[in-house]
Amino acid sequence: MTPAHAPHPSPVLTRRRLMTGVAAVGAASLALPGVALAQTAAKKPTALVGPLAPNPAAFKSAMEQFIGAAAPQAQGLQLDIPVLADNPSAVPIKAKVTLPITEQDWCEELMVLAELNPIPLACRMRFTADTGAAEAAVRIRLSQSQTVHVLARMKSGAVLAGKQAVTVAASGCGM
Repeated sequence: MTPAHAPHPSPVLTRRRLMTGVAAVGAASLALPGVALAQTAAKKPTALVGPLAPNPAAFKSAMEQFIGAAAPQAQGLQLDIPVLADNPSAVPIKAKVTLPITEQDWCEELMVLAELNPIPLACRMRFTADTGAAEAAVRIRLSQSQTVHVLARMKSGAVLAGKQAVTVAASGCGM
């Protein structure tokens, strides 16, 4: 038989020959042990873990503590929060209570919560009847795209609530 008519080696034989030579040593040194392969295959993608992870328990606790037994109402609180935050380290938040401020009823406290931040409480301000208006402008840091909640408690016990979803370009926390 001439070399042109020689049968081609089977793919099995070719693979075996590769595994017996230097290539087998190189391939073995790059491969993960069987236990590691099983562990990586069993891992599922997880959310952010650690000090930068959202804290839903703290968010829920702060909301419940501020609201108490009151039923939050949407009217009476005006918010100016951007939908897209190009600088997540300084997202401007403006809140204004539009209800009439009287000697009998005024805004006692205003609170800003960032739902998915590691520490949800971003800002808390107290007012007196002598303030004349309950209006505040602050800049907060957001860790990711999320909803920002603003709550205001009136002297009468009424709670005003507003929220705005904010999309951020990059993480502001942990920078």
